[in-house]
Amino acid sequence: MNKNNLIDDVAKKTGLSKADCGKAIDAICKSIAGALTKGNDVRLVNFGTFRVAKRKATKGRNPRTGKPINIPASKQPKFRAGKVLKKAVNK
Repeated sequence: MNKNNLIDDVAKKTGLSKADCGKAIDAICKSIAGALTKGNDVRLVNFGTFRVAKRKATKGRNPRTGKPINIPASKQPKFRAGKVLKKAVNK
């Protein structure tokens, strides 16, 4: 499912226009990204939790040349599914 399919599905289930659903989905995504940028978790009860995980700097190897390279520390967005979502997927 892509964004357009999601907008269509939400519009059918809510009776809202596709334009309004598109704006709502964009706003939700921006709100989640904004919270994660500030270092906050986003918990959606019965769905899951979005959080930021920190990865330490490591050393790796370039697969083509075999030369060692430094991989810098970074922050990665993560999602952990809630019980209800896990149960729905495993039916």
